Amino acid sequence: MHTRAEELIRALHLEPHIEGGHYRRIYESATRVAYGDAAQRAVATSIYFLLAAGDLSRWHRLDTDEVWHFYEGQPLEHLRFDPVEGVLTRHVLGPASRESAPVCVVPAGMWQCARPLGAYTLVGCTVAPGYEFRGFALLDQAPDVAKRLSLIDEALLDLA
Repeated sequence: MHTRAEELIRALHLEPHIEGGHYRRIYESATRVAYGDAAQRAVATSIYFLLAAGDLSRWHRLDTDEVWHFYEGQPLEHLRFDPVEGVLTRHVLGPASRESAPVCVVPAGMWQCARPLGAYTLVGCTVAPGYEFRGFALLDQAPDVAKRLSLIDEALLDLA
């Protein structure tokens, strides 16, 4: 692992994430809101999220909107699959340039995955309404979506 990635894991007190990489929740709104099944959730939550070379943010879906913010390192490839339209979209998250943008918005219900394009990438992810584990699903929980992705490109399943 890159030395700077190791430094960030220590300095920011990051822990392994279930979908891959390392993270730490840095914000949870004290304001609550009813959402979906009418359970109360924080209005918003935010995390640091670090992916080092070889790490993946595996295919997953949230039931709320998510905004990715680039902080440091090399650009990150972010793939998004719309299960309604059947459309796969690629974004490069990184410093503002012709090749990348510092922000990527993922609407609720979209399947997404990401991988660093260099030694490491540090991003922030803000979720609104706030993240709750019950609103999270990995691709192995949705074999129909996995099948549709494999029809686009079998290699997409390597990101699961």
